[in-house]
Amino acid sequence: MRATLFLAIVLGIATTTLGQKRVSITIDDVPNSLLYKNEGFRSRLLHLIDSMKLPVAIFINEVKIFDVDEADKSLNLFDRWLASPNVTLGNHGYQHRMYSNEGIDSFQIDVLQGEAITTPLAKRYGKNANYYRFPYNDLGKDAAQHKQAADFLKSRGYVITPYTVHSDDWLVAELYEYYKLQGRTKDAARIGQAFIDFTLKNFDYIESITDQKLGRNVSQIYLMHDNLLNADYLDDLLAALIKRGYSFITLDEAMKDPVYRQQDYYEQRYGISWVYRWIKDEKQRVQLMRAAPDSEFFEKELSQVKK
Repeated sequence: MRATLFLAIVLGIATTTLGQKRVSITIDDVPNSLLYKNEGFRSRLLHLIDSMKLPVAIFINEVKIFDVDEADKSLNLFDRWLASPNVTLGNHGYQHRMYSNEGIDSFQIDVLQGEAITTPLAKRYGKNANYYRFPYNDLGKDAAQHKQAADFLKSRGYVITPYTVHSDDWLVAELYEYYKLQGRTKDAARIGQAFIDFTLKNFDYIESITDQKLGRNVSQIYLMHDNLLNADYLDDLLAALIKRGYSFITLDEAMKDPVYRQQDYYEQRYGISWVYRWIKDEKQRVQLMRAAPDSEFFEKELSQVKK
């Protein structure tokens, strides 16, 4: 990383209380053991986080530890994630099961299986995994399922974790990794830069909604994943956000914003930003969702290269 970029990001984090805009970075599907193995059982994403003292929250699928035959090395690296003073821990379901398809019994097992591995490891570092993010942000197929899961999570001491901004990085990453694997470095770089531009458009769009609805900046929560795309481009994204006036805060701090105590009016299966969930009028919600930046460009290109 360029020294000037490093200093800019550190400055952006250090001046959190002065920044007009704030965002918490949250990372789903940790640990990506297949990526770690390909890179000699190291995580460049974790190294970046620690070198910048960037506060993040991770949401863990413990089954991923065993995605590789050298699970002991994967577990050791996972332990380093837990040990990092910059990392807040969250449960993301042991096997990342889609709740609305699986039902409450399977959902509960998935939560508890994750706890069985992460909780004792986390306690060694004085930490708890008190946040929960639903896989696919699927809170259930109807109001009854929503309530069942919420009641269970509350009984286990969890806080359901929302997000406001995402950029379909899981989709873009598949295209990016294809080009990297094929040695098409120019195409990979093109997609990487397009991804940064697309993500910033998403931030701008969500900001426009929250500013209009509330008349103020809110503490945004950004959802990303543990993948090669973000390992290569998170530093560029952070630098771009700093230029837009953002500083970086913990998930604990973001959740203090009263915006996250608003009622969730969305009681369907598909995961959407909480900015839309807070809109009671379904017609208005759908209109705003349709007007959001579209990842169709990446999807079309991915389908073409897969032919």
